[in-house]
Amino acid sequence: MGREKTFLICEECLSRNYTITKRQDAKERLEIRKYCPHCHRYTLHKESK
Repeated sequence: MGREKTFLICEECLSRNYTITKRQDAKERLEIRKYCPHCHRYTLHKESK
């Protein structure tokens, strides 16, 4: 059981702003509100594949 690197993508501009690591056996996809430097505001970021 290792960890895999995933990206968080802004829902507004679709830019990859953040990199995270999570367990490989985690089934659910992460959704979190974070600051987007391209939109200059807080937006919903979803985990990419």
